[in-house]
Amino acid sequence: MGGPQRNAVPMYSHGDFLKDMSSPASCREWAQTDPRAARGFTAYKIEPTQAVPGESLGPVVTTAQLKKIARGFANVREAVGDDIDIAVHSHNQYDTPSAIAVSRATEAIHPLFFEDPLSSVEFCEGWMAIKRATRTPVLTGEKLELVKQFKPFVDSQAVDIIHPDISYAGGITGCRKIADYAALNRTPVALHNVGSLVRTYASVQLAAATPNFYRSESWLGRPGRVREKMAANQPPVIKNSLFPASGWPGTGAGDRPGLHARAYAQRGRLGVGSLFT
Repeated sequence: MGGPQRNAVPMYSHGDFLKDMSSPASCREWAQTDPRAARGFTAYKIEPTQAVPGESLGPVVTTAQLKKIARGFANVREAVGDDIDIAVHSHNQYDTPSAIAVSRATEAIHPLFFEDPLSSVEFCEGWMAIKRATRTPVLTGEKLELVKQFKPFVDSQAVDIIHPDISYAGGITGCRKIADYAALNRTPVALHNVGSLVRTYASVQLAAATPNFYRSESWLGRPGRVREKMAANQPPVIKNSLFPASGWPGTGAGDRPGLHARAYAQRGRLGVGSLFT
């Protein structure tokens, strides 16, 4: 893959254990006790749906919901301060005007990025409208495949960051081709990853060798420590949101010194299946 570009890979986690963004006290409690904070993460993504619990959010967002979203993210920022990065996480559920409205409602906290806002997964001009209307970097791509589907986003500069997943976008080789194409327009590449420890190591290996890499998603540190328990010993440790690059070939898991056989047995269930094809 051309050799290492960095010795450690920046990662971010999830704020999905924060249930009541409307309460400043609840936000402070999460900031102080979230189990992943102790694992060294300094970046989290949080969904606007967490600001309106029990309500349906999207494709249209109401004025009342926008006020709750703005207040909820403001509470989070106040609780964590400026040393923790917060991103706005969506699941392709908004129409274009609502996506723009949510982005503007959260701009005051200076989000790290706004992920998958538009209900169209594939490219359309609505993506360009959102990017023009917001100061927050727009990120998408976890459901896209191969260079062909990423190409119009890169060519039109419709998003700020692309976000492939090695298990869906063509494996390590396919994602490297995507990253190389994105580099032509100086577009950074993040990696989507909610899979097993094998998939996490593989994402880190790819990230370490990719010049225009941005950040990788991580599910390490979650309750039960399911992914960490896949390691034969020496589970991965993240400090300052950095995952040390291995330097070993393949997935880079060899220096742990390997994974339990159950990691491979569970790879299909945890979303690694196409990694080795």
